[in-house]
Amino acid sequence: MPGRVQSAAVALFAATAAGYASFLPTHGVRAPARPQAHWVQQQLQGELEQQQQQQQQRRAVLRAPSADMVATGPGLFTQSNPEDRRVVPDEVGDRAVFKVVYVVLESQYQSSLSAACKRINAGQPEVAVECSGYILEELRDAKNFEQFKKDVEGANIFIGSLIFVQELADKVVEVVEPQRERLDAVCVFPSMPAVMKLNKIGSFTMASMGQSKNVMADFMKKNKPKGTSFQDGMLKLVRTLPKVLKYLPGDKAADARSFMMSLQYWLGGSPENIEALLLNLANNYVTEIKEAGSLREVEVMQPEVIPDQGIWHPMAPKVFESMSEYRQWLEKEHAPTVGVDAATAPVVGIVLQKSHINTKDDAHYVSLIMELEAQGALVVPTYTGALDFSKPIDEYFFDAAGRSVVDVTINLTGFALVGGPATQDHPKAIATLKKLNRPYLCAVPATFQTFEEWKDSELGLHPVQVALQVALPELDGAIEPIIFAGRDGVTGRSIPQADRIEVLSKRAMKWANLSR
Repeated sequence: MPGRVQSAAVALFAATAAGYASFLPTHGVRAPARPQAHWVQQQLQGELEQQQQQQQQRRAVLRAPSADMVATGPGLFTQSNPEDRRVVPDEVGDRAVFKVVYVVLESQYQSSLSAACKRINAGQPEVAVECSGYILEELRDAKNFEQFKKDVEGANIFIGSLIFVQELADKVVEVVEPQRERLDAVCVFPSMPAVMKLNKIGSFTMASMGQSKNVMADFMKKNKPKGTSFQDGMLKLVRTLPKVLKYLPGDKAADARSFMMSLQYWLGGSPENIEALLLNLANNYVTEIKEAGSLREVEVMQPEVIPDQGIWHPMAPKVFESMSEYRQWLEKEHAPTVGVDAATAPVVGIVLQKSHINTKDDAHYVSLIMELEAQGALVVPTYTGALDFSKPIDEYFFDAAGRSVVDVTINLTGFALVGGPATQDHPKAIATLKKLNRPYLCAVPATFQTFEEWKDSELGLHPVQVALQVALPELDGAIEPIIFAGRDGVTGRSIPQADRIEVLSKRAMKWANLSR
């Protein structure tokens, strides 16, 4: 029942969306952008110019009244079109074509999936891929949902991730479950249990999860750390699964390894990792390709991943896993090059989502870090691959004596500190923040609508996002929910909003100076 309780909470919070007047867009003249944040925006301009005309057409439609408006339809919150992210091979020839359908909570994987499919179509002489993708909230729209059904009916592979909204999880199960036996592979990464049970990688399945006493179910139960989220348990499973493979029959062990590798590829997130994920699944499980041996001679790369948790800075030579090593680089090498006085500068701690770093959808992160440094701060950008974002705070924001080493903390995930979009643990979050005893800001990336849609909407932020990324973080003690980035409607990439990043940086610096 936790999922349904959470769903009810989301609905309750969504009903209060109209009360959040501060999240409605303003249409006044924007302040001149700081050059640091503006520079990052300019780097994205080249690849966005091709979609500019399409974006303008979409905005024109958005402003037009519509008689059949729904939660994700024209005139309300978002009019993103799944057809914009459909990938179809230009020249198939004699190649075998496999079809992939995916559903994800947020859009950062969209660009990696699209790039991976295009790499396969351009580089593989024997196979090609057609891919259609959906952002979870788009399934509320009746037309999108019907198209989703058709796409799954014709698919070879289904991929899902972070499906944690109960009514939408039900929709995914409704569509995928009847097709599960026909599909060549179903890969569902951390999501609600009913969706996870759809997994099918050869003989590897989670359909009996929590019910039977098979080796895998027992292993998962015994190896889930106490007090952690389901995703944390899944991550531990990946690290420790080899221990149980020796107890499984040969075919089952191979399929379990395939699932483990698939999750590692997914967590890796880059186009190269996703390409390897799709090629592995096609080679081993898509019947036509497996029987023909179309990919038998193809060497597929091993997963390339960064540590599960660490300190990531866009200018650093590597990801740091210890605060002392990072401070050495920050204060001795980096701070002098950007003109920051390490002895007197306020320290800003940042919490990031690992998935944005993996998928290289990090322009909004880079922009804020550069802006804070331009305003004279030392920045400590931390991340975790789990949904318990209190872990990097506990690990990196305290010294050996237990004293806070940061003057202010900004959570850029937009989610609750513990549990993210899944099951929240507010008491644990509050305990961490009380111990930290510093101002805690939770900034908001426009996730379920593009920035232009948000700006042009009379209703403002999507109500589900108000619940997940404004109301729930406030229960932890978060303040200043400033929207600082927007989603591009075509590529799915996060676009930094320079003037808002400047405002967020100034607010953070003022809080930092007050707390010193």
